Amino acid sequence: MATDREAAPLAGRVALVTGANTGIGRVTAIELARRGARVVIACRSAARAAPVLAELRAIDAGAVGLELELGDFDSVRRCAQRFLELGLPLHVLVNNAGVAGDRGLTPSGFERAFGVNHLGHFLLTTLLLERLQASAPARIVNVASRAHVLVSSIDWDALRRPTRSLTGVAEYGVSKLCNVLFSAELARRLQGGSGVTSHALHPGVVASEVWRHAPWPLRVLNRLRTISNEEGALTTLHCATADEAGRETGLYYDRCRPRQPSRLAQDSALAAELWRRSEDWVR
Repeated sequence: MATDREAAPLAGRVALVTGANTGIGRVTAIELARRGARVVIACRSAARAAPVLAELRAIDAGAVGLELELGDFDSVRRCAQRFLELGLPLHVLVNNAGVAGDRGLTPSGFERAFGVNHLGHFLLTTLLLERLQASAPARIVNVASRAHVLVSSIDWDALRRPTRSLTGVAEYGVSKLCNVLFSAELARRLQGGSGVTSHALHPGVVASEVWRHAPWPLRVLNRLRTISNEEGALTTLHCATADEAGRETGLYYDRCRPRQPSRLAQDSALAAELWRRSEDWVR
């Protein structure tokens, strides 16, 4: 007969998942709840989050939903404050939400993909970092993408301008490179006994809604090579729960295994520069 720990290995743990109303975020949140975690979801639309919140509460009545618009720094600050006011520990932060092919500027004035995929999560993570450290052992899981390998440099000025490419793929790649750089720099800053690990990952090309704003030919091509949301969530869940992932930090995962990211993604000076600029921009 299974012990309580075997039946619910995450009992007593609290996880916060961004963008959990759909796609791999939804699968991640539900699976964490099934394993015993108390799950808090942070989503842009309370109405769109309502169905998954109901699913979560059928597993654990303590599940909580928070509103979060990652492109709006004021919204990010309100979300972080509301989480802190819950008085809960935080053992797993899954930075999952993202946009692709969505052009323009965020409400806070940054290129859309960069502002949502990187800066919003940067601010949320730093606002919750003290709680994560107080709850250690804890993990930060950053959902990036293999698209980061397509990037040869970061044009810092372009990050303050509207999306320039027709498809948004170039800007998406930059934002995902920033996810990997941020995750690695965060791991370096947390070394020395903090008890908090940080990993980035490629979930696969997933049949989710992330590319819903891209031009239709690109959406069609993506569908021809996608995996399911359930398959796509596997690497996220591995980083969030596997013992071996908890013993290491600063790695990039693909198919539940550590992989080498691009050479640019391993540039520690670039990662430090991104951190410095990000701190200045979110003030």
